[in-house]
Amino acid sequence: MSFDAKHFLKTVSEAPGVYRMQDDQGNVLYVGKAKRLKARLASYFRGALNTKTQALVARIADIQVTITRSETEALLLEQTLIKELRPPYNILLRDDKSYPYVFASDRHPYPALEFKRARSKRNDGRYLGPYTSSNAVRESLALMQKIFRIRNCEDTVFAHRTRPCLQYQIGRCSAPCVDYISQEDYRRDLEHAVMCLEGKSEQVTNQLTAAMEAASHALDFEEAARLRDQVQHLRRLQERQVVDTDASDADIFALAERPGGLCVSVLTVRQGRMLGARHHTPENGLDLTPDELLGEFVSQYYLGQGRELPAEVITSHALPDNDILQAALSEHAGKRIRVAHQVRGYRAQWQQLAITNAEQYLGTQLANRSQLSKRFETLRSALGMEQPPHRLECFDISHSHGEATVASCVVFDQEGPVKSDYRRFNIEGVAAGDDYAAMRQALTRRFKRLQQQEDGKRPDILLIDGGKGQLNMAREVLQELGVTDVRLIGVAKGTTRKAGLETLFLETVDNTLSLESGSPALHLIQHIRDEAHRFAITGHRQRRDKARRTSTLQDIPGVGPKRRRELLKFFGGLQGVRHATRDELARVPGISASLAASIHQALHG
Repeated sequence: MSFDAKHFLKTVSEAPGVYRMQDDQGNVLYVGKAKRLKARLASYFRGALNTKTQALVARIADIQVTITRSETEALLLEQTLIKELRPPYNILLRDDKSYPYVFASDRHPYPALEFKRARSKRNDGRYLGPYTSSNAVRESLALMQKIFRIRNCEDTVFAHRTRPCLQYQIGRCSAPCVDYISQEDYRRDLEHAVMCLEGKSEQVTNQLTAAMEAASHALDFEEAARLRDQVQHLRRLQERQVVDTDASDADIFALAERPGGLCVSVLTVRQGRMLGARHHTPENGLDLTPDELLGEFVSQYYLGQGRELPAEVITSHALPDNDILQAALSEHAGKRIRVAHQVRGYRAQWQQLAITNAEQYLGTQLANRSQLSKRFETLRSALGMEQPPHRLECFDISHSHGEATVASCVVFDQEGPVKSDYRRFNIEGVAAGDDYAAMRQALTRRFKRLQQQEDGKRPDILLIDGGKGQLNMAREVLQELGVTDVRLIGVAKGTTRKAGLETLFLETVDNTLSLESGSPALHLIQHIRDEAHRFAITGHRQRRDKARRTSTLQDIPGVGPKRRRELLKFFGGLQGVRHATRDELARVPGISASLAASIHQALHG
């Protein structure tokens, strides 16, 4: 079966990352990186391609994606995977040089940061690395020299200088060769540069910020401006910092679960370098909770397979028997192994990256055309239909105690979500919290509009997220509008509100539809219901936040900007104005008794 690029691209993330193109045997054909994965991968399937690229695309059977935090991180991972997998369509370097290092001498009074291809056996300084990309090393060195004005000249040139060179003139060096900076200050700048290369740029930023404030208080504004520039450079550096800054070894496990599937992604980090992510889709036959399932998976991953254990195992969920698992892994490995869920810093970034990759992979798998076809076919059989349904719509209501009520309508067809057909309805003129009236208004507006459109797309199945009352209301609306060719299904949460235990009503509250918790048809219904819920909540929050940002005082005649400021200042905010009586409002400067009555009437109806 040929690769369905159009369907695949619907689920690909816009984030930076690495992609691996595979043939029908699972062999990796090509490894590439992208600043925006979706745009880069789409370019392979449209427009004119050269002969070699056409041959590559013709052999593609699958594309695996790993999301990274930055384009620089994607570059490092790409080079690691190319060296490990040696794909036939990538450019392969034959020399296989050793990994590069950054070296800072301990013997020179003003040491430079140097690029080294191998570690020396002499204990004459500090080596940072190894790095997987020489370009990344040189780029990092250039940034350190620019930010901290570390010298980059050879020792022989340094020893014979009598005046500063051009690097000093353009602000790239502090001219230690002619004693324009003390050894103590230069060592401090060098230490800051080394800390940044070790991944401690946040600590350096805090130190420089404190020094900047001290210089400002001392009225040394020139020094404060120089430190400010360093802080700004470091903030930009922190956005693009590479992963080769810590020598940690860790495996990161992240579990993502949706109706109809789950995925456990394992992110591998060795010597501070991310080596890639592997995805697993275990069965959950015993209906374990996510933390229980992940604990079982981690145990079998190491104890049952004999894999090498890193110093640290990070999980996306708190494991129920974390201490027992940690002791077992430590005994199995013969060394202390740390199993952690609550992590900070770069470990938290690895954790989030693993979660993102798990969700991305699971989303791609669930959107697979064969999976969707199976779900639609199972639903057809469960409903006794001659043909699988072509279009499903689901409605849901969202509000906060009746405030900013929004109804959502999401649409699915046999290709998956049809987001261009999603609709939201701002509900007006109904009692606060009256979900039945809100559902009536949304359905009436939707199906009246369909009747007015000759080419309107009518659903085969209408799903209503709610209990018996919402289903009865929906049936009344359809009967009033004369809609008879749409099947109606109510989706009511079970007593425990747990996925898989929903009650399905077919057409009426007396006719229930029984589906097994593992039924693909139920997974399809759950997927649509969850998407309608998400879409409704998002719309409600946007409407609520917009309303809260807009002061109701703006709509009151006679209350301009100055009087609004006086009111808010006098009562400490809009809430205080709402609770004020007419007499209290009249005490505000510029507010007469009649205007106070108007304000009170506007706020309280």
